[in-house]
Amino acid sequence: MLSSRAILLGRLLQRAVSSRAPAIRSQIVRHGHDVSYRMNGPKPEMAARVGAQVAGGLMWWWVLWHLFHEYEHITGEFAYPDPAEWTNAELGIPADDDE
Repeated sequence: MLSSRAILLGRLLQRAVSSRAPAIRSQIVRHGHDVSYRMNGPKPEMAARVGAQVAGGLMWWWVLWHLFHEYEHITGEFAYPDPAEWTNAELGIPADDDE
């Protein structure tokens, strides 16, 4: 019985001594990614920056090319009717002689 108490006391003392580690050790540190809190993140590589510029240029070329050559997607494929040719009946306007 005395030996079991001595083992428990030894474990308790070992925990007490190991818990006296500096406060920095008690902080959880994760090394999964760069930290950018209140500071700029790492600068991307030159290849990534050039690739982004090329991709953006190709996207704008594609958009502007199709706006110029296929403008019917915006304006519609069919001719817009002339409003001067619409009758009062089509517009829902009652005749002048009706009261």
